[in-house]
Amino acid sequence: MPPFNLFQRISKAPTNPKAPPKPRQFDVADLYQGPLNVTQQGDAGAQPLDEKLRQAYFWIVNNAIISSHYDIEYNHGPAQSYSVGDSKRPLNLPSAQSYSSFVLLPLLTFATRRKCLFVGGPGRGKTASAILMGVLSGASVKQVKRAMQHGHPQMTIADLLGNPLPADLVNAQNMDDIRIAWRTWLGMRVKIIDEYNRIPPRTQSALLTLMGDNYAEVLNHIYECPESAWYLTANDDQGGGTYEVIEALRDRIDVIVQALAFNPRFLGELLVRIEENLKPEELVPAEIIFTPEEVDRMGEEVRAVVVPEPIRRRLEFFTSQFELLETAGGQFEYMTKDTARLSGFDWGQVIAADSGRDRLKDLGCQTLNGISVRNLMTLLIYSKALAYFRGNGEIDLDDVRQVLPFVLHDKLQPDLDAPFFGLPENAAYRTDRISWLRRLFDLSNADYDRLDLDQHDPVGELAAQFAEGLDGLSERDVLARLNKIERHVNEQIKGRKLYGHLYDDLLKLKYLHQRYTNYLVWVRSQA
Repeated sequence: MPPFNLFQRISKAPTNPKAPPKPRQFDVADLYQGPLNVTQQGDAGAQPLDEKLRQAYFWIVNNAIISSHYDIEYNHGPAQSYSVGDSKRPLNLPSAQSYSSFVLLPLLTFATRRKCLFVGGPGRGKTASAILMGVLSGASVKQVKRAMQHGHPQMTIADLLGNPLPADLVNAQNMDDIRIAWRTWLGMRVKIIDEYNRIPPRTQSALLTLMGDNYAEVLNHIYECPESAWYLTANDDQGGGTYEVIEALRDRIDVIVQALAFNPRFLGELLVRIEENLKPEELVPAEIIFTPEEVDRMGEEVRAVVVPEPIRRRLEFFTSQFELLETAGGQFEYMTKDTARLSGFDWGQVIAADSGRDRLKDLGCQTLNGISVRNLMTLLIYSKALAYFRGNGEIDLDDVRQVLPFVLHDKLQPDLDAPFFGLPENAAYRTDRISWLRRLFDLSNADYDRLDLDQHDPVGELAAQFAEGLDGLSERDVLARLNKIERHVNEQIKGRKLYGHLYDDLLKLKYLHQRYTNYLVWVRSQA
C-alpha cells in the first residue's frame, strides 16, 4: 500500500471495544408514551461522536504527530513498573489504554471549545498540532494558515481585529457611518495565535476581550464571534518572549500542554514524509472532520457526563487545602492568601508569622495561592470531556487526576521555599510541575481516606438535610438544627489546629446557621 494511503486510512475496528448494548425489549408501557420517535431511532445507527473523536485522536497520534509520550496513564489491574537510573524514577507500562497529552488535551479543547496553550522549544510541533485542529473543524489548510495570527512586537489592534475603511473615515458624519473591514480569522471556529507572548500589552488587552467575551470592538462597532476553540503557542511561558503576558490574559487559558522532545527512534517516519513529500495536515481523512453542528452536539454530550458525589467531595476536599492563611486576616472570612496578596505585604514575613501548623504535612503550605472558580469550572469540564472521550457516562477519580495538572499548570503557584520542596526526594517537583500537581492530588486523596470522609462527613449530612428544603419546618425544628450546628462547630475546633479543609467546613456551617437564622426570623414574624 502506498504511503499516501497509509496516512489517510482510518481503522474500521472500534477504538474502545465494549460489549454491545442489549436490544431493548418491548414494553406495553411504551404505547402510552406517545408516537414513536423515528428520528431518534434513525440516529441510533449513526457513528457516535465520542467514537469519531477517538478515531481523530488515533489518526493524529499514529500518522500526524509523532509522539511516543503516553503520559496520561490508565490501568485495569496490575501494571508493570521499573525503577530507572540513579534517581530510581518509575517507568510505568500501563495495563489499559493510555494517551499522549500533547494530542489528547488539544483534542478535548476542540470538543469543548476551550482555550489551550502549547509550550515548548521551537520546532517541536506546537503550530503543526494547532493547524490539525483547524483542519478538523472543516477549514482547508490554506484557510487555517492564512487565518493564523503571528505575534510580533509591532502588532497593533488593527492588525488583530480590522481597520476602518479610509473613505468612511474622511466622509463619515458620525461613528455609525464608519464601516469596519474585520479580519476574516474572527469568524473561524478554530482560532490560532502563534507566539502570543510577543504581542504588545495594548494589543493583548484587545485579545483579552476577544478571548474572554467573544466579541471584537473597533470604533464602537461590535463583531460577535462564533464559539471557537483557541490554540496559542509560546516557546517559553515562564517569563520569556518579547513581552510579559498580562495576568488576566494568562488566566483565560484553560489548559497548558508541553511539547516534549522528539524520540530519534522515530526518525524513519520523518524520512518517509520527506521522500514522499507528505504533509499530514493535507491528508486528514474526511471521516474525522467535524461539522459545526457535530461540535455543538458533542459539547452538549460532554456536559451531560455525570460527576458522582464521591468524586465531587474529593475535589472539594482538594480545593479546600490551599486558600487558608491564618495570619493574613483579623476576621475569620479574610484569613486567606488572597488577602495577603492584595495587601502587597511581603510574603516571607506573612509566612514567618504562620507558625501554628505542620508546614511539611499541610498541603496548603506548598502553594502561594488558592484555586479560583474559573479554574474549578475548567477542571470539571475537562474531566467530563476525558470521561466522554473514554466512552463513559460518568467521570472517575483517574479522569480528574489526569487532567488536573494541565488545568492548574500555571494557576496553582508553588512556594519553592516550602519544606516539602526542600526534601531530597522531592527535588524533581521544583521543575516538573505536572508531576508535582499530580502528587499533590494523590496526597490530598490519602488525607481524605485517612479521615474516612466517605463514611463520616457530618458537615455533608447537615448540608444534605438543608438541601431538602425549609418548607413546613416549625420554630422548634429550626432551633434544634441551629443547636446541632453550634454543637458541631464546638466539636470541630476543640483542641485542633486550623487546616484548610476545616476552615471551609466552618464557613459552610456558618452559612447553614445563617440560613436557618433568617428562616427563624420569618417563622416568628408569622406567629
